[in-house]
Amino acid sequence: MVEIKPPINKEYESDALIDWNILEYDNYERSKIWYIIAIIVALTALIIAFWVQNYLFVIIIVLSSLIIIINQGREPDQIYFAIHDEGIILGKKFIDYSELKNFSIIYKPRQDIKKIYFEFEGVFRPRLSIFLDNINPLKIRDILLNYLQEDLERENEPLSESLAKLFRL
Repeated sequence: MVEIKPPINKEYESDALIDWNILEYDNYERSKIWYIIAIIVALTALIIAFWVQNYLFVIIIVLSSLIIIINQGREPDQIYFAIHDEGIILGKKFIDYSELKNFSIIYKPRQDIKKIYFEFEGVFRPRLSIFLDNINPLKIRDILLNYLQEDLERENEPLSESLAKLFRL
């Protein structure tokens, strides 16, 4: 695989303690049966939503279906990720360590789980999940411990990611 790094702020590029590219999102192979089941589930949910007159749920189902259809044939982009002594870079965005609460590393190669999770200070920002690929998790941990607390209570990937993997979303 060819490493493609987008142009970023040059002052941060040279100070990277470690960097690599990640995929924009997990791209799952889906069979025709998956699509048939998804259509049946979506239509059933739409019928129920109309029956109980929950029109917000109708809009959510339609938008979710459209997102899946639009992204179906698209390959995920490569995104540059780097760890610096002042924060992390994700694509072209710099995130200062003061914005982050903690990190955790879940590394279970047999289950195909190799990720770093960053929790933000604010409750309204979602958890940041970064795929490790072939990067040594101990090296990442040693670097991050200098700047952030480690969440040792997290031992498994979040339920939302497990369900997304199970349902190939």
